[in-house]
Amino acid sequence: MTLLAFIIAIAVLVTFHELGHYWVARLFNVKVLRFSLGFGKPFYIKRFADGGTEWAIAAIPLGGYVKMLDEREGDVAEHELARAFNRQPVLHRMAIVVAGPLANLLLAVLLYWGLFIYGVPGIRPVLGVIPVSSPAAAAQLHAGDNIVAINGQPTPSWQEVRWGLLDLILQQRTASIELRSAVGETHFRVLDMSVLQPSDLDGDFLDKLGLRPYRPPVLPVIDKLVEGGAAQRGGLQEQDRILAVNGQSIPEWEVFVESVRANPGKPLSLEVERGGATRMLSVTPDTLAESGREIGRIGAAPKIDRAQFEALLTEVRYPLDTALTEALRKTWETSVVSLKMMWMMVQGEVSLKNLSGPITIADYAGQSAQVGLGAYLAFLALISISLGVLNLLPVPLLDGGHLLYYAVELIKGSPVSERFWEAGQRIGIALLVTMMAFALYNDISRLFLD
Repeated sequence: MTLLAFIIAIAVLVTFHELGHYWVARLFNVKVLRFSLGFGKPFYIKRFADGGTEWAIAAIPLGGYVKMLDEREGDVAEHELARAFNRQPVLHRMAIVVAGPLANLLLAVLLYWGLFIYGVPGIRPVLGVIPVSSPAAAAQLHAGDNIVAINGQPTPSWQEVRWGLLDLILQQRTASIELRSAVGETHFRVLDMSVLQPSDLDGDFLDKLGLRPYRPPVLPVIDKLVEGGAAQRGGLQEQDRILAVNGQSIPEWEVFVESVRANPGKPLSLEVERGGATRMLSVTPDTLAESGREIGRIGAAPKIDRAQFEALLTEVRYPLDTALTEALRKTWETSVVSLKMMWMMVQGEVSLKNLSGPITIADYAGQSAQVGLGAYLAFLALISISLGVLNLLPVPLLDGGHLLYYAVELIKGSPVSERFWEAGQRIGIALLVTMMAFALYNDISRLFLD
């Protein structure tokens, strides 16, 4: 599932990006020699009778390219000089180059538009217990409050809350929060986020602000047992209620789970209520390895009141015209936040741990695909924005680097020298290789060390 979801994501994003270059090149009558999905040696090539473009699929599915007729890359026949890329006016060349990243941003808009029309599932931003001495407590936010809007922007789900506050943290701005209390009263509070630094974005910044999602309490009542698991071997049965572990009272299932996880291979004395009577049992959790440490597990699942959890679910949906406006806003805000994060990485204010490579992207692709089509399309939109923004950076080898060359040419009235071009390409290769090395290191660290 992960591999298939990753390949489909790369294919869609790269194809749309390269089609942007292709369509605008054809618009200006530039001859496109090859449209390739993937790098390396092609294993499939198709040429249609009415065109001179080779459509290819290559062996390495991590990108693609559009190869245009260009005198710098080979001899061009006299009668085709007018169709060579290097012979085009500088503004035409700039339009062809920028069309790729803009196509990715357009794809994100279309995906968000469709999602907002169909409906995006989410969780209502209802607050759980507010930690004492947290910024949220200082702002007089309370458990049960529903976050309606931040600085006037509606926040129908926790996802919108996270993005809204992330942007304000990067701007070092105060958040004006509109709340609806558990009894339906509306309040306005000011959340001081100056206590957070950009470096705090490495972790869960919402938790550092004291903003924790409300989770309905799960009673310590067993609903299902794993056949042959430690719980069943110890005599536990379905519908048993755990009253205490080693003398410690167990008010919720989560407290029971913490006790089990903390005692791998150690006998636990359980006080259990069954059929109105209380009895004592001894259960020894099995030992499992997780993230480099040992934890306990007994193979039992709790009885959950699904109605309470379903009450927290929401679906963000808009009419046709409003959905388009929201899609444009979402794409713009995500692009701006991405650029700010990149700039702060360059300045050293945000850790390079936030860089992700193909392994992490593949992992998220697989996870989102398993959640559902909506989650997968939202993932595609987010990665498409990242791809568009990244390619617009003024780094040689990227589309933004070519735009920089053409901007210099536009100002000075002649192309940059070959020496300057080659030096820029070497710098670009060094920067991209370094960035990819950091991204792969982060991927491997998350995979094996986290």
